[in-house]
Amino acid sequence: MDRFQEMASFVSVVDEGSFIGAANVIGLSKAAISRHLIDLEHRLGVRLLHRTTRRISLTAEGQSFYARCRELLADVDDAESEITSQSGTPSGLLRVNAPLTFGILHLAPLWGQFADLYPRVSLDVTLGDRVVDLVEEGYDLAIRISLMTNALLVSRKLASTRMVLCASPEYLAKHGTPTHPTELAAHRAVAYTYMTGGDEWGFTGPEGPVSVHINAAIHTNNGDTCRLAALEHHGIILQPTFLVGKDLERGTLVELMPHYRSVELDINAVYPTRKFLPLKVRRLIDFLAEGFRNPPWPNAIRPLPGMSAPP
Repeated sequence: MDRFQEMASFVSVVDEGSFIGAANVIGLSKAAISRHLIDLEHRLGVRLLHRTTRRISLTAEGQSFYARCRELLADVDDAESEITSQSGTPSGLLRVNAPLTFGILHLAPLWGQFADLYPRVSLDVTLGDRVVDLVEEGYDLAIRISLMTNALLVSRKLASTRMVLCASPEYLAKHGTPTHPTELAAHRAVAYTYMTGGDEWGFTGPEGPVSVHINAAIHTNNGDTCRLAALEHHGIILQPTFLVGKDLERGTLVELMPHYRSVELDINAVYPTRKFLPLKVRRLIDFLAEGFRNPPWPNAIRPLPGMSAPP
């Protein structure tokens, strides 16, 4: 049995949610699709799908294998699509979703350049920090800033950004400068509503991981609001370098406890599938990757004591 055919059948069953749906997409019988899955599970020695009369769901092993299968099948599609689309001209409506602050600061200056390069493409850009469903809401591409992306989506890393703990010099002069994360509990904080972990801020320091429950005087779902509140001396914030990098360079905000690092986040272009990826989407992804080859924000990670800087 062709392993690629088995993997294609498996991926189609997951994507379509049923054996009948997969059979219709691939052009094989339901029995043939079922046989592919049985043979695949037998050869791997693991169960990939939970099957009931009402629904199909992935096992833990199936989730991992599904992501890898999509990558392998996508590489084949990429090779074929690259050849067939080299002479084509991208055109049509291209719907993009991106985070509000990042979209205004770093994406807005690029859209006009892309439009000049590809005048037959019509861009429709929506900004918002809510995580949209690309398929259900009809987006071709989204920009996501996170530790990881949905395993059911395909992504390409564009850049990274470091989360920085900082406050204004005036706030620190009035309230003191914390030297250990546990001291943050006694300070005013301005917290981002969608922060992973909520009001529990985690760091990695000389003694290893450490976390603290912060006292949030203000909660907001917008990073700009956090930044402006800090600039007005209302508290300590934990925000990405793409937002506060210039403030740190100017000294209007000061990085706190540099020996205690927060997370580094990936900035990804995500899209539903690489299969028959439209040329307009492929060109935009390549354009953004080139545009962020040298990100316009400081992103250096200071090494912890006794450790060398990362390469």
